[in-house]
Amino acid sequence: MDIRKELTGDRLNMAVIGRLDTTTAPELDAALKEALPGVKELVLDFSAMDYISSAGLRVLLSTQKLMSKQGSMVLTGVNEGVMEVFEITGFSGILTIE
Repeated sequence: MDIRKELTGDRLNMAVIGRLDTTTAPELDAALKEALPGVKELVLDFSAMDYISSAGLRVLLSTQKLMSKQGSMVLTGVNEGVMEVFEITGFSGILTIE
């Protein structure tokens, strides 16, 4: 997995590339915790993400809870396979997906 961040004012764009699974979820969690203080708008670009596991879902859920207190979080570029996981788990009703 590769993570690319771009902070513009209080907006953070973060592209997640590859697989978000048990091995890589801690890396994303750490990157988010480091980058989120002061962020009002978080945009996660999943257009190059191939796969998400339950560990990745946990990171998204905790990030969504945090961002609901300090601003907003949007997922973009979600592919069919990842969207299916969101729909099956009910995350499509919790997350803002564009």
